[in-house]
Amino acid sequence: MNIRCAVLIIGLSLLVAAPSPAVTDLDFTLHKSSGNPGGKTLLVIGGIQGDEPGGFNAASLLVTRYRIGRGNVWVVPNLNFPSIINSSRGVYGDLNRKFAHLPIDDPEFAAIQKIKAIITDPRVDAVLNLHDGSGFYRPRHIDDQRNPERWGQSIVIDQDALEKVPFGDLAAMARRAASRVNRSLCHPNDVYHVHNTRTREGDLEMAKTLTYYAIGQGKPAFGLEASKNFNTPTRVYYHLQLIEAYMEMMGIDFDRGAPLTPDRIKAMIEEDAQLAFFDNRLFLDVAKARNNLRFVPFRKGSDIQYISSNPILAVVAAGDGYRIYHGNRRLTSIHPQFFDFDTSMETIAMTIDGDAKNVAFGDMVSVGRWFRVDPNPDCRVNVIGFKSSGGGDEAGLRLVRNDFMRRFSVDRKGYKYRVEVYRKHKFAGMILVDFSRGASSRLLLAAYPRSMPHTAAIPLSEASPPDAGR
Repeated sequence: MNIRCAVLIIGLSLLVAAPSPAVTDLDFTLHKSSGNPGGKTLLVIGGIQGDEPGGFNAASLLVTRYRIGRGNVWVVPNLNFPSIINSSRGVYGDLNRKFAHLPIDDPEFAAIQKIKAIITDPRVDAVLNLHDGSGFYRPRHIDDQRNPERWGQSIVIDQDALEKVPFGDLAAMARRAASRVNRSLCHPNDVYHVHNTRTREGDLEMAKTLTYYAIGQGKPAFGLEASKNFNTPTRVYYHLQLIEAYMEMMGIDFDRGAPLTPDRIKAMIEEDAQLAFFDNRLFLDVAKARNNLRFVPFRKGSDIQYISSNPILAVVAAGDGYRIYHGNRRLTSIHPQFFDFDTSMETIAMTIDGDAKNVAFGDMVSVGRWFRVDPNPDCRVNVIGFKSSGGGDEAGLRLVRNDFMRRFSVDRKGYKYRVEVYRKHKFAGMILVDFSRGASSRLLLAAYPRSMPHTAAIPLSEASPPDAGR
């Protein structure tokens, strides 16, 4: 897999929150998919509260797995990224209560100003804010989990209508979206209802929210709530069903290329976790990585530069290493070894199952039975996990999977191994070899660049405030 073949990188430098020293690599990002720039534009926001993985995983899949054929979809999948990493409702307080009045010294003031600028962009026609809510909203009290005080399985509107704007009949659109998703329920009890908070009539809490701010700016806005009683893939399933309903109502064509089921969503979430560091000199597939990856070559004295396969994948400094998060799931920890880099080479000659190839650094190559790194007098090859060659250079050796100590593999099942190349004591690049049956070097459809000072860290908290609704 060559992450340098990514083809879509959207407007990150212009539309990120102003960084603080602790969270340099965790600013939110805006991603635009356009089939027809003159068509209607839907803005979808996930991750406003970091303990709601259904919302931010759904928004991330909307970025990576959907193609827009007509109209435009803008997505902010990671609005409150520090809180996502911490699995906290809000590291600096509830971000969804900061849209009315906010002191300029609030640590999230810049983020609020930038998301407000996106919401009020004249091209935006409607806004969806994705949440996971407790229990099941029901207009009448049924039991502790199904009553008007719960938020799950509801479409939240602040008022019935917004006058003289396209898509301003909020109640009618919410009813249509609920009707669509109610035809595709996993269980009859999962039924959606429309929840009108009638915010203008005196709901002081809801008056502080993102959707009510959007309403005040003349933008139709809806809060989509999936129940926290479900696992994450099921929550994502319902969020995507609702997003598709709104895209259809707005005349936005889309293609997701696969059936929408909780099982398929689970697989997509789990498999989409790849990172490339330092201009693609090294690549790691961390989807099912071991808990710790040790002695990974990092550039000496340099900021950490990387691109990820999805916008909620992050590298976070912790102690003398780095933790890799996909949303609020910690996938692995990287313990680096620092080297000077040699960038004079881009490829290395290899023979894979009898076929001679020039393999680019940053690739993952599929190996059926054996591989060999062809000798180069200027280079030394270190194959991590190779049992022993009796020397310091593994170039020229024909290697099969049984030649490896599996505890040194990148993945937990013992299929993926690092092949590191050094030139005159400097690190030149790394290739992953993958012995898994039927493996292929699938190209990423998109990539998302980030960087951070190698000394930066984000405070990681353990506690998360109780659910307080939308």
